[in-house]
Amino acid sequence: MNFTPLARPWFIHKSERTLSWRGRVEEVQRRQLDLLLERGCRTKWGAARGLDPRGGYDGFRRAIPQPQAYPEIREWVMRMIGGEPDVLWPGVTRRYAQSSGTTDGKSKYIPITDDSLRINHYEGGAQVVAHYLHLYPDSRLFSGKGFILGGSYANELPPSPGVKVGDLSATLIDCINPLVNLARVPSKRIALMADWQQKLPALIEASLHQNITNISGVPSWFLTVLKGVMQRAGVECIHDVWPNLEVFFHGGISMLPYRAQYARITRPTMRYLESYNASEGFFAVQDTLDSPGMLLLLDCGVFYEFIPLSQLHTDRPEPLPAWQVEEGQVYSLVITACNGLWRYTPGDTVRVESVDPLRITIAGRTKSYINAFGEELMVGNAEAAMTRVCRDMGCSVVNYTAAPVYASDSTRGRHEWVVEFGVEPRSIAEFASSLDRALQDVNSDYQAKRAHGIFLDPLTVVKGRPGVFDDWLASTGKLGGQRKVPRLCNDRSVIDAVLKLNQE
Repeated sequence: MNFTPLARPWFIHKSERTLSWRGRVEEVQRRQLDLLLERGCRTKWGAARGLDPRGGYDGFRRAIPQPQAYPEIREWVMRMIGGEPDVLWPGVTRRYAQSSGTTDGKSKYIPITDDSLRINHYEGGAQVVAHYLHLYPDSRLFSGKGFILGGSYANELPPSPGVKVGDLSATLIDCINPLVNLARVPSKRIALMADWQQKLPALIEASLHQNITNISGVPSWFLTVLKGVMQRAGVECIHDVWPNLEVFFHGGISMLPYRAQYARITRPTMRYLESYNASEGFFAVQDTLDSPGMLLLLDCGVFYEFIPLSQLHTDRPEPLPAWQVEEGQVYSLVITACNGLWRYTPGDTVRVESVDPLRITIAGRTKSYINAFGEELMVGNAEAAMTRVCRDMGCSVVNYTAAPVYASDSTRGRHEWVVEFGVEPRSIAEFASSLDRALQDVNSDYQAKRAHGIFLDPLTVVKGRPGVFDDWLASTGKLGGQRKVPRLCNDRSVIDAVLKLNQE
């Protein structure tokens, strides 16, 4: 039975609400800030800084003069985890999204408050469906079920009794309205499995004979699952298993490297809709097929600010509110949200594609990183792992760089490293294996993607000839002085050039 005609009016009303934002970016965002300040002034953090809803944006900037990263709020978050009420947000918060996107510790814990679930994350998910139905009037989305692929809660002991920590998606699935479970697979029990060796075959069996009309998740993760479903069914196109599959709601990492692979296993009629849904909040959704930009969600419990890239590494950057950004410019994102993050920097850079409506694309991270498969590998992780392996193996490294190798039809993705040694290890293969293990020890997201070799293959190391990185720097006109080789890159522009020079 097709319930889409019954559900469509409710969703279309939501999508049309966003039309009212045109010409009112400042008004809508100032209202969001007032609502956040009304709650924030009742917290211990807000009281310590004199947050006052009567002060408006100017008073807000005076109370919190500078944006802050996770290390500045870590102690406050740990107080929340310990059960203390009214710290960064009113009430007690028992759920946290775990992420490795920081250089000062293995994991950071992003609060998931009841308000952030209701006002932001679930509302953002509804906006995705709303804009899809608006773009495609012929959709039969609710004639079958959605296959939602998520993560799990952490295997390790929680930092405090009664606290749940894990992937954001685990909390979203765990707390979802029971009625939604009637229209989705897999069951909550399977969805929250932590061991992917058990979870992958369970996902395949749970979805194999269902009428799937839509899938939601991270492109790299879902590719593994879809290949498993097709192999189990003995077909080469996923529509031979799910003939009514019409759309992939994707986010988390760029879809571009995976487009060709998805095209090989789907019909040409397959549709894709992107969203910007991070641990820190649900920020944007694709609302048009004419632009790569995603519509910034202006009234979903988040107040946005933007640091011009020219000020990013200055001592006192001056963020701009959403109504002052310029089209075509790239900014570092700053958020204030109903999860208790105040003038917080998630570490993302965005490009403003249009100012009214306010649409953005994700430009990258503010620092060197690899996040091709959701692993959030930071330079600090790489340096710590490399230092440990060199110490244990009695070798030394002159220079190195790393980048992703994307999955093919027959292989999983992996990281590739080019390393120029000062003192070579006794075995390059042993060095690579040790580095892989060390990275898992220092980065919980990389560890999760590498678990049992389901999503990521072990990294590989190519020995760089003496002087190859100096040659690369010279080829870019940057040899000498304080110029450095990028340690981690989320694309292959640097490593492919180095590999070419390495063969000469």
